[in-house]
Amino acid sequence: MTDTHAEATIEASATLPSITITRDFQATPAQLFRAHTDPELYARWVGPSDIDTEIVHWDARTGGSWAYHNTRGDERYSFHGSFHDVREDRIVQTFTFDGWPDSVSLETMTFEDLGDGRTRMHSTSLLDSFSSRDGMLASGMETGINDGYAKLDELLANGEV
Repeated sequence: MTDTHAEATIEASATLPSITITRDFQATPAQLFRAHTDPELYARWVGPSDIDTEIVHWDARTGGSWAYHNTRGDERYSFHGSFHDVREDRIVQTFTFDGWPDSVSLETMTFEDLGDGRTRMHSTSLLDSFSSRDGMLASGMETGINDGYAKLDELLANGEV
């Protein structure tokens, strides 16, 4: 059974312009890897509950790239990046919100097998400045992360991942 009250731990470093996110899932590392690399699955769970995601381009391989749009009513937000390293236990990619094109982050995500079908996801985003980092934190990212992972929990619980 899935813990419907699980929330990600989101921490800003005091010494680096970085954000670290940690979250446990009732899933195997392979399931989490698939959820983060399969564009159809990713579009179903990423972001706040009140947005829709349209994948524009998705090439989840080392050297590949990605782009998607989020829509909420008449509002549209676009994001893009490059996959630098894609392995079953680690994904390294860049992330750019097109509304802040000068604030590119480098994200490293790993999947730690906890046994008994549980996995801990660790994700660190390194930004170009403390100002960019603080802007990301103030953007409502916490809601998007926790809403998105709650949707992923549902997909996992329903056997869709």
